[in-house]
Amino acid sequence: MSPRIQLIALDLDGTLLCDDGSISARNVQAIQTAVSQNIHVILATGKTRASAHGVFTQLGHELPGVFTQGLVIQQADGTVCHETVLDRETAVRAITFAVQQQLPHLAYCGQRIVTPEDHAYSRLLYEKYHEPAPEIIGPFLEQIDDLHINKFLVSDETHNDATRSRLTDLMGEHATVTQAVPGYIEMLPPGTSKGKGVQLLLDDWGIPPTAVLAVGDGENDLDMVRLAGVGVAMGNAIPALKTIADYVTADNNHSGVAEAIERFALT
Repeated sequence: MSPRIQLIALDLDGTLLCDDGSISARNVQAIQTAVSQNIHVILATGKTRASAHGVFTQLGHELPGVFTQGLVIQQADGTVCHETVLDRETAVRAITFAVQQQLPHLAYCGQRIVTPEDHAYSRLLYEKYHEPAPEIIGPFLEQIDDLHINKFLVSDETHNDATRSRLTDLMGEHATVTQAVPGYIEMLPPGTSKGKGVQLLLDDWGIPPTAVLAVGDGENDLDMVRLAGVGVAMGNAIPALKTIADYVTADNNHSGVAEAIERFALT
């Protein structure tokens, strides 16, 4: 018999959130019921905690979370309990590449998102993904010692795959190159991921991975879904995630999260 689920880890975009950014009533009810049964529910997203304010409003309370691709881990009250940043040399290498290739770029720095100048991809983070409006701060290399970068993003939709391949070669073992959503290639400190972030919380709370239900839809959810005792892919998930998942639920517009919680976690 499988262990009772003690923790539920939920991705946001394409998973808990419908395409319009709302949370279905069924998803809200399933999460509230899980919490009432003393099951930990956490968010696990590539975005900042600030992006989840609307989620907390819809749920009626705040949740702990693994934010910024597992690089900033926070308790329900916002207290940071773990944080990881890119080392200076790797950050300089990534920024130099973006500048030389004239690619739009941004950086996540704790609770801030910064950009050297206004561009469509900085506005998209705010308009589509409900992130805080990126701060325009001028050239990064001129202030590198004042920037503590959790993750660095570049955009090159015309040559996305080729640029991602070049960055993977350039970064080598010094950074993990990944992509959560179209338009943003991300560079993270090596060995980090949502899954590693969830593991840190499990260690803090003394919960075994076998007692975890994790639900996601994208490439950046692979480690988290592999880690969990019950790993669930959304109906709209990428094929690679569906392949490794224990279960494929309904899509994000049809309460797939609630289906998974009701099936595997609620008593």
